[in-house]
Amino acid sequence: MTAPAARLRSLARELSAGELRLDEATRAAHAGDKWFARHEPDAVALPRTTASVARILRFAHAHRIPITPRGAGHGYVGGCVPVQGGIALSLARLRRIKEIHTGDFVAVVQPGVPTQALQDAVEARGLFYPPDPASRADSTIGGNIATNAGGPRCLKYGVTRDYVLGLEVVLADGTVARLGSRTHKNKSGFELARLFVGSEGLLGVITEATLKLLPLPPARACLCVGYRSMAAAARALRDIFAAGFLPCALEIADKFTLAAAQRRTGSRRLAGCEGLLIVELDGQPASVRAELRRLAAVARNAETRFVQRAFGADECERLWQIRREFSYALRDTGLTKLNEDVAVPRSRLEDLFQFAEDLQARSGLPIACFGHAGDGNIHVNVMVDLAQPGAKERSQRALDALFRQVLAWGGVVTGEHGIGLAKQRWWPLAADSAVRSLHRQIKHALDPRGILNPGKFVS
Repeated sequence: MTAPAARLRSLARELSAGELRLDEATRAAHAGDKWFARHEPDAVALPRTTASVARILRFAHAHRIPITPRGAGHGYVGGCVPVQGGIALSLARLRRIKEIHTGDFVAVVQPGVPTQALQDAVEARGLFYPPDPASRADSTIGGNIATNAGGPRCLKYGVTRDYVLGLEVVLADGTVARLGSRTHKNKSGFELARLFVGSEGLLGVITEATLKLLPLPPARACLCVGYRSMAAAARALRDIFAAGFLPCALEIADKFTLAAAQRRTGSRRLAGCEGLLIVELDGQPASVRAELRRLAAVARNAETRFVQRAFGADECERLWQIRREFSYALRDTGLTKLNEDVAVPRSRLEDLFQFAEDLQARSGLPIACFGHAGDGNIHVNVMVDLAQPGAKERSQRALDALFRQVLAWGGVVTGEHGIGLAKQRWWPLAADSAVRSLHRQIKHALDPRGILNPGKFVS
């Protein structure tokens, strides 16, 4: 389903100069994300206003032209790949922070605002926007909302949906709907704004978000603890919760990840470590210092190799840098990293790590696990040498086994990346027929001609 050039030129005449691009370089730049699939759109729309977005959608709806909404293109599941051509609709030019209100504790932002830019702006005003995906320097608020992005701090503070108070959304036929409000409580009708959180561009195009803010905690502290085994790290994790701590973030990493990070960074501390915890606390300075001392005692066990403490934003950021190197370190191995963001009930974390170790032995493929241990959302990275004969088939069998086991434990196949293209194969396993039918009914009600992000998991 492609869009004829003459029709696209007709749309361009309805828009401001430069808002619709047909050149090869721009189309190629909007053909994929961080996953493996690519498909060039017939055109790229770069609107500067909500009115332009509405104009584009009205035109596309009338002429049945596919529209693939796009944020920064940093997704991991092919969610913004325009697999049926048509128009790639980039929200990159809608990047204003329209308001930060210290009295109401809200921010009103356009979807193209980078996540970290918003965080820096609100923190300068003594406020706090907690959701912190690893790609926060590059990912945008609109993309975060479309995928319900998480990050390490979601253990204590929740994920993106917990901060969405209101949305301006352009529907498939060009109708502009303002949903929710700027109040922190609202029970006026259905929670329609929440419907669009995590909708992966299938139901509408977000053009503005009203987000809840919190007071900025005045103090931060971190603890990084290395262990001789993953089992010891998992025991310490249990002990931290049993002692009554609710950290801001609690991250874990296995031996394959740590070995790769040690090679990349040259860190002597990581040599010989087979498990690692990074724990962050925040709050008032005196209480955070006291909790840090107690936490260090709780996290120690017979297999502890080192304990590193950090206090204050600068020290904490330096400590977190090792966590931010994990993905790059795995890429340094030269293997292709299949990054699966499964989530399991917390009681199944140790089972997941053991299963990953067993799966590595059975499949002959290295498997690296790290991620958000506090809420059971672990990045299970199947590492593949695609040049080897049969490697792709073996990786698919390994992923089949992983997802089936995760679902058997009551877990989910994606905790924060979404379904996109990458997980379409497992969508029928992840959702039963009644749930899939409900998705289709909602999709048809809001997008009856199926123009929004076609070719993905709901059509």
